[in-house]
Amino acid sequence: MLTTIARTVVPVLGRLTVTTGTVGTIAPGSVVAPNHTALIDPGLVLTALRGLGAEPVVLATAGLWRVPFLGRFLTREGHIPVHRGSRNAAAALDLASQALAAGRVVVIYPEGGIPRRRDSGDRAPESFRTGVARLALATGAPVVPLGHAGARRIISGSVPKQIGGLLTAPLRRPALHVHLADPIHLTGDLPTATARLHAAVQHAWQHAVSQLPAPTSPAQPAR
Repeated sequence: MLTTIARTVVPVLGRLTVTTGTVGTIAPGSVVAPNHTALIDPGLVLTALRGLGAEPVVLATAGLWRVPFLGRFLTREGHIPVHRGSRNAAAALDLASQALAAGRVVVIYPEGGIPRRRDSGDRAPESFRTGVARLALATGAPVVPLGHAGARRIISGSVPKQIGGLLTAPLRRPALHVHLADPIHLTGDLPTATARLHAAVQHAWQHAVSQLPAPTSPAQPAR
């Protein structure tokens, strides 16, 4: 359901293009690690992954499960709630491990949340949490770094600005780009693996930014 909605809505809101590394496919049992910039991010990621034939399981904030009807669909499709800051947070990685063992593609945002800023520019990924590295080191699953750019041109800033951005996006149809790099296998200790993942996602993000038209590619000054 989420993928169908994303594939229907995203083309209305913007002009999405997708590139990949040399592999060009996502193997079953892979972890996808995207940068996180805006509320619309999952739509871009799901649309890009569906175009490559993947129906992923997404780790998302547990608050979404409290939204009427949405929580039921998320559970039915196998998505995994993350109870941040609670003793149940680690359980999400256990469920993700089970999904990987079953051959599912698992999407985890290493940054954990959306950056707290109001401008609409694209900026490099912020610091990563250790969840993706923990999962990859424990399971041996390959990790696909994913970088995307342009999402904040649809929705960013204050609540009124976000609403205005969504309403005007079908007229503006800003350029959006997703780049899936070749998979990597994380090794070593947790800090080393996390640092390597951060560098790989940042490189994928830089590629995505480079694919946007000149007016949207530079970072915009904060307002």
